[in-house]
Amino acid sequence: MKTRVLGRGLEVSAIGLGCMGMDHAYGAPADREEMIKLIRRAVELGCNFFDTAVVYGEANEVLLGKALEIYNREDVIIATKFGIYGQKMVDGKLENLLNSKPDSIREQIEGSLARLGVDYIDLYYQHRVDPEVEPEAVAGVMKELMAEGKIKHWGLSNAPLDYLRRAHAVCPVTCIENQYSMVFREPEKEIFKVCEELGIGFVAYSPLGNGFLSGKYDANTKYAEGDFRSKMGRFSPEVMQKNQALLDLLKEIADSKDATSAQIVLAWELAQKPWIVPIPGTTKMHRLEENLGGADVELSQQELQDISAALDALDIDETHF
Repeated sequence: MKTRVLGRGLEVSAIGLGCMGMDHAYGAPADREEMIKLIRRAVELGCNFFDTAVVYGEANEVLLGKALEIYNREDVIIATKFGIYGQKMVDGKLENLLNSKPDSIREQIEGSLARLGVDYIDLYYQHRVDPEVEPEAVAGVMKELMAEGKIKHWGLSNAPLDYLRRAHAVCPVTCIENQYSMVFREPEKEIFKVCEELGIGFVAYSPLGNGFLSGKYDANTKYAEGDFRSKMGRFSPEVMQKNQALLDLLKEIADSKDATSAQIVLAWELAQKPWIVPIPGTTKMHRLEENLGGADVELSQQELQDISAALDALDIDETHF
């Protein structure tokens, strides 16, 4: 698979694998042995970039570590996160429990290293900003962890741009991880400009809109118990119907290129900037192979222009929660 460089020298496969759904948000945890096979199949297909987090369940880190233990450490890139140590229900909604105090970060990284079974983490993200801790303090700990050899690079997820700038001034940020897809283009407004200015990469989670853009779901789809898509606005029947024109366009382009809608979406995203790396998640082998195949789909400038024009003309509902 082709590779891309994030920030100052982190070379990763053009498409990575998000592991969240194997344990979190989409229903019951997936079978461990099947997920180990899936992760190892990803490596066989050229994917070397894997994303997990403690809040997905400690078992998610254990799973990834177990799957990757057979490979030379330098041949795989492991990303995990700190800053969210749990969740609680508040007025019927999940609220993150945050802690990015220096002592807590050090405690959190030791836990992740142990669960992953590794001596260092390639990319360590602050999962969410802790309002009680200044960015300079967090970046200072990252600099220390780098000097100690416990992390190679660090990043931020969904952080305000001022926070990013202040943190980057203390210890260069390799990349930010935010949502980005055809149905959530918010990063195009300001974030991409800052990435170009500071030389920071962008890792896109939910590049398929939580599966919405794959064309596999419709207004009549029933979701398993625990699947948070049942509560997401973009999967409500009225929004699905409203955005159907986009799904129809993707299928038309995919059919013309002997590809799938998901592959067209990922190829479009890769074409937006050379430092964007999408990390679609899946628990199905055939979807993994389909997603990673998106890196091989080439869209011409005319096709990209046609897609952009169609996206701009569509009244896309970006509701995502």
